Amino acid sequence: MSLFAKKQSDAPRRRSVDGGSNKSDTSSDIFKRNRTLTGTTSNRLDSTNTRTGLESPRTHAHYLSIQRRKISSILLIVFIALTLVWLLVSNLTATVVVSVSDTTMSKPINNTTYEKIIQDYLDMNPLSRLSFVLDQPAMSAYVSSKLPEVLSVTQRNMLSIGRSNFAITMRTPVAGWQINGKQYYVDSKGIPFEQNYFSTSVVQIIDNSGVVNPTGTTAIASNRFLSFVGRVVYLSKASGFTVISAALPENTTRELEIRLKEGNYLVKLSIDRPAGEQVEDMVGAVRYFVNHNQTPQYIDVRVSGKAIYR
Repeated sequence: MSLFAKKQSDAPRRRSVDGGSNKSDTSSDIFKRNRTLTGTTSNRLDSTNTRTGLESPRTHAHYLSIQRRKISSILLIVFIALTLVWLLVSNLTATVVVSVSDTTMSKPINNTTYEKIIQDYLDMNPLSRLSFVLDQPAMSAYVSSKLPEVLSVTQRNMLSIGRSNFAITMRTPVAGWQINGKQYYVDSKGIPFEQNYFSTSVVQIIDNSGVVNPTGTTAIASNRFLSFVGRVVYLSKASGFTVISAALPENTTRELEIRLKEGNYLVKLSIDRPAGEQVEDMVGAVRYFVNHNQTPQYIDVRVSGKAIYR
């Protein structure tokens, strides 16, 4: 035995084999430890040792279906959001434009005055700027309380984004009363007002009382009286009789004398009794006298259920 024989390496044979292998991976290397197996369902493989395109057609189709659903959901949410925004913008009133609904008016209105009152209402009720939330009867009541000549206000249409057209209907007078040089009117509902936009003739109340004063508490009584006259004139016309004159008797503001065009009858009424009941009694009495060919000096319906005549 040679004393100078080459000493063999103490390294394990397995390590020597492994360390000396510089060959590239083959298909059999796929099943070694810490490697991704063939047929993985992962859609993103970052390992350099994995094979791309390993997922089956069915898995790939399932993945694309999920992506389509996600994109469709996002588009649906965007569409709904844009629809809501457009709905709010297209129904929002930022600027008020006023027009009149009655073409028989004899003079134009001051648009600025009515636009300001409507804007004031919308400022106090911000949600009412949306047309589908607007309470039109409440708005009409507010405008009428500030400007009594207004009967109603109706939102007509959107002129453009943020600009809404409101149609105003004015009260038509049926009777008038002049106090200290100032003209007052009343419509068929008995609402007194001062601004008249119509040229139609009205029954002018003649004041023979000598006690009406447009100041203090008497002015309130005057409004009540005007309301009563308006109802009497309207109800008489609805019953087929036309009132051609109305007057306050001497020393009182609680009675009314009217003259009818049909038969020239003079009728006495009281504001302390409902206008409708007195008109019904008047109509019955007038028809009775017409049927009996009589023409009394006057007919008094101030007492319920009776028609006194002379």
